[in-house]
Amino acid sequence: MLLSDLSSLYNRDLHTLRKEIEAFKQEADLWHTLPGITNSAGNLCLHLCGNLRHYIGHVLGSEDYVRDRPKEFSTTGLPMAELLAEVDRTIASVERGFAKLGQVQMEAPFPVPLPVESSSTGHFLLHLFGHLGWHLGQINYLRRILES
Repeated sequence: MLLSDLSSLYNRDLHTLRKEIEAFKQEADLWHTLPGITNSAGNLCLHLCGNLRHYIGHVLGSEDYVRDRPKEFSTTGLPMAELLAEVDRTIASVERGFAKLGQVQMEAPFPVPLPVESSSTGHFLLHLFGHLGWHLGQINYLRRILES
């Protein structure tokens, strides 16, 4: 797998996340859920940003970022502009993190303990990409349900 390909896919899907957040017609819907749905689109967006800024921006890119995972799920009511600014910071953080990676690092173990089993940094980055896609789909589906 080419490092540049993986970086390009992250960039594509993070820009898609930005478009999904922008597509909410009612800003308040970013923070609503429906029965049986645990997390709002706003919380899922914050969770994705926190996750990627921590593992890619901070751990791999050496950025000064401290993740507050509980806050990703407890925050409510942020304006759309603040969510979009956080997505933009995440895009930049992920780009800088990937810029510091080389093939040797991709094949090495991830430099910090992980919440899932992973054989290498590249393997864990694929896991994170799947996580991004999973929640991106949830945000899209929730938006369409709330607008129907």
